[in-house]
Amino acid sequence: MGAHRRIALIATAGALIISTSGPLVRLAEVSPATSALFRCAYAVPPMIVLAWLERRRLGPLRGRSLAFAWTAGVLFALDLLFWHHAIDYVGAGLATVLGNLQVFIVAFAAWALFRERPSNQLMIATPVVFAGVVLISGVFDSAAYGSDPMLGVLAGAATSVAYAAFLLLMKAGPQRSAGPLAHATVVATVSIAALSPLFGGADLTPGRPAHGWLLLLALGPQVLGWSLITYTLPRQPAALTALLLLVQPLTTVVLAKVLLAEDPSPLQLTGCLVIVAGVLYGSRRAQPARTDAEQDEQVPKTSTV
Repeated sequence: MGAHRRIALIATAGALIISTSGPLVRLAEVSPATSALFRCAYAVPPMIVLAWLERRRLGPLRGRSLAFAWTAGVLFALDLLFWHHAIDYVGAGLATVLGNLQVFIVAFAAWALFRERPSNQLMIATPVVFAGVVLISGVFDSAAYGSDPMLGVLAGAATSVAYAAFLLLMKAGPQRSAGPLAHATVVATVSIAALSPLFGGADLTPGRPAHGWLLLLALGPQVLGWSLITYTLPRQPAALTALLLLVQPLTTVVLAKVLLAEDPSPLQLTGCLVIVAGVLYGSRRAQPARTDAEQDEQVPKTSTV
């Protein structure tokens, strides 16, 4: 198996694992700030162990790598706080679809930062995807699913911005997984605790069933899922990683339907399909696309004679 294919499979496995996040948040039946706080706090001890093992092999993180990881932790805190509220407003399935608008943000930001030029398909798909967002919002739908679909869309959009910035910072760091993710998780835990009053507050003493779901959320998606994804980020184009993460919303919509009996309206499901189809079309050239520098090298040189 080629190295590129192996890395893509690792990223896909990570996306499948984190696709359980939304249903686990709903099953815990706690406030958004509470679930965000405990999924990070419970993940800290195993992440520290993994980071220590990695440090023994590769040495400590220093300088810019630490700064990137800490900043990523703040952004991950905002990502979780907004996304867990979106789950409250519009359900686990639709909230996960909305959060994965990060594909477009990552692609265009990677163009500016890493000279990874997006394809023409991505340009064409952008307005199509936003049409899907409008359908999910329930503006034209009296049967829209969720307590507040419009707020769900706004929270989902905020999630995508924070999510994209987190992915780009983790890509820009060193080719490690445990160390940067451990630092980011610790900072995210502290940040969520500090910001939780602005997001409805966190309950520090949830009941026993909730603790079990939150522990599963921490050990599965937070530790295992994100460790796999973080490993792949510096090793392949940012837009390709963002594309592979689309496994998450597709799987989450199915899990939310089966496990939580979520029942989006026909228009909302249409919007979901429009978003997924648009993102798939827009990102399908992510892997073979050349960077600006590579394309410059392909330009024929004219003779000056």
